[in-house]
Amino acid sequence: MSIQLIVLDVDGTMTNGQIGYTQNGDEIKYFNVKDGLAIKSWMQLGKEVAIITGRSSDIVARRAKELTIQHCYQGVKDKLELLEKITAHLGIGLDNVASIGDDLNDYRMLKASKIAFVPKDASRYVETIADVILTQKGGEGAVREMIEYLIKKEGLEEKFLKIWK
Repeated sequence: MSIQLIVLDVDGTMTNGQIGYTQNGDEIKYFNVKDGLAIKSWMQLGKEVAIITGRSSDIVARRAKELTIQHCYQGVKDKLELLEKITAHLGIGLDNVASIGDDLNDYRMLKASKIAFVPKDASRYVETIADVILTQKGGEGAVREMIEYLIKKEGLEEKFLKIWK
């Protein structure tokens, strides 16, 4: 079975996990541009992407819109329950899912996915169930590394590079 859907946690995965606030109370998060390019490329290969995060932020909605990610869910308490709904909607099974997360609220989702990735700086508790512990930290290219791993594993490197040649 091939991976059709990647599921991304946000804080600690797409970002470094730090949350900043301006003097006006606006939230600040930093996303990695290289992750974004890989996400767009994954979708250009005809694959799906979902963001499932426990927090809610206008910044995350904006990033999802910039990347044209159609499945963006925030304020999620039970990530596995939502993932099961998404896979049912897409007509795929959990054996077609790769996910990335960094902490305990990702545990069940990671455990249920066909391939579970964690950034280098993930909680040791989720590291124990990960299929792949990435060499990059959250917000520093971990998502890019995950996607490149999948592209190679799925035999999609030539098609991936053709997008940019």
